[in-house]
Amino acid sequence: MKKILALIMTAALCAAALSGCSNAVSKQSVDAIKKAGKITMATNAEFPPFEYLENDKVVGVDADIAAEIAKDLGVELEIVDGKFDAVIPSVQSGKASFGAAGMTVTEDRAKKVDFSVKYITSTQYIIVPKDSDVKTIEDLAGKKIGVQLGTTGDFIISDEVDGYKDDDGNPVKGVLQDTGATITRANNAIDATQDMVNGKLDAVVIDKLPAENIASTQATTKTFELVYSDGSNTEEQYAIAVAKGNTTLLEAINKTLQRLMDEGKIDEFVVNHSK
Repeated sequence: MKKILALIMTAALCAAALSGCSNAVSKQSVDAIKKAGKITMATNAEFPPFEYLENDKVVGVDADIAAEIAKDLGVELEIVDGKFDAVIPSVQSGKASFGAAGMTVTEDRAKKVDFSVKYITSTQYIIVPKDSDVKTIEDLAGKKIGVQLGTTGDFIISDEVDGYKDDDGNPVKGVLQDTGATITRANNAIDATQDMVNGKLDAVVIDKLPAENIASTQATTKTFELVYSDGSNTEEQYAIAVAKGNTTLLEAINKTLQRLMDEGKIDEFVVNHSK
């Protein structure tokens, strides 16, 4: 009986998940967006130069891309600012048409949403005080490390501090495991960096362009690519997220992204928001 009940509950949960995806697609299809005259982007405006606040308005590389998507569809753009870990749920539920937040494509995220073509290649960077002798990720042993909650930097540092499993499910010891290294998760890297400047943290790990942007405003810090002692790095790609199965919107977004890349506009957006 317990097995039967478990199977029924599992089936109900699967049906609910499929229903949620279907609702999100129907609410945010291209036809629905054009009928409403509005497309909604979910983001976290604490990740310059990709998204940040200027005079209480969300601006940045992703905001510029979103404006082009809206223009190509002939609709108005609405940007909803929230926490980074709320971006994907907003897309899944249909509250947002798409999510753009300097979002790295990962296997786990790809199980929850569909991703556009990749439009930015990045790596993880580390921000440290100017007098720090940290050079590689292994040098973070015993250090207090700050990350932005839910970002790739959070995932990477968490794996190295707590350990992880390989593709076959075998446990792998992280390079910072059992070294005394600790993780502090902040809502944004700007706050984490300020905590470091105030002596509460030893280092902050975040994506390349935000790291360079933040360090440029903090005279007592420096930033550089986060690498392992063997020279390997943490290359990643950004993409835009839509609800699973929302093929019409994904095709429209991909068309705009490809046009912008062909015209060199995305590089232009990066330069404009990195000044």
